[in-house]
Amino acid sequence: MKQFVTEFGNTFSNHMKDRLLELELGCVLIRKEETYRLNLKHVEHIKYDSSLQDSGKGMKENVYGQFIVIEEILYYAQSCTESKEVMQAPVVTKIYNGLSDEGMISVEGLNAKKIDDSNIDFVMDSILAVFPEVSKEYLNIVKGMLSLSRK
Repeated sequence: MKQFVTEFGNTFSNHMKDRLLELELGCVLIRKEETYRLNLKHVEHIKYDSSLQDSGKGMKENVYGQFIVIEEILYYAQSCTESKEVMQAPVVTKIYNGLSDEGMISVEGLNAKKIDDSNIDFVMDSILAVFPEVSKEYLNIVKGMLSLSRK
């Protein structure tokens, strides 16, 4: 998340940067071909029964949103990349539908709504309400890596 804010957040307000960085420890942003479209996933890649959320079978990882940055403006996409390995978390629809249509764009057939200071709290609070905590084991690994980097 820190890399995302550094790379794309030049024009984001300090409040937006601070809220986005609340996900820093627990999230990873994945990009495919389009470097300006990033899917938000949990850093531990927790898998869930996909039959509860989509028509698939087996275990899949949740994607909690797709951020799009165009002309230094942050957007939240209507849907996320889905595959044999990942599925869209239900919170994505809740967030997208809760955002104003003002500032909506369509990029390569994907609709997205603008995120700014007026709605960043709603977006982040919604994600954080369902985003899994990181495990103690993961925290211990991170602490160990940080202590090694300081030596």
